[in-house]
Amino acid sequence: MKILALEKEILGITDDQFTPSLLKKEARQAWELHQAGIIRDLYFRSDRNEAVLILECKDVEEAQSVLATLPLVKAGLIAFEIIPLIPYKGFARLFSEEFV
Repeated sequence: MKILALEKEILGITDDQFTPSLLKKEARQAWELHQAGIIRDLYFRSDRNEAVLILECKDVEEAQSVLATLPLVKAGLIAFEIIPLIPYKGFARLFSEEFV
């Protein structure tokens, strides 16, 4: 199942809490999850400094468990909104007599 994970701002967190050591650990864990095929895509939003991930997981619970392994999540510096996705089925309308 594809899962969209949107980083959410946590009030009260300051930039100085994101230490270089912690950020390196975060990048290493994200790399490991990418190499394992769990993180399929990883982006930063262009309008604010928040991550957007596309995960391949069995379900939302697995996505939550995977995200909980990230050092910034463990440290309580970031959290994610998790959105399960399903395939778009609207193209079927192009081939159905019902929609002619």
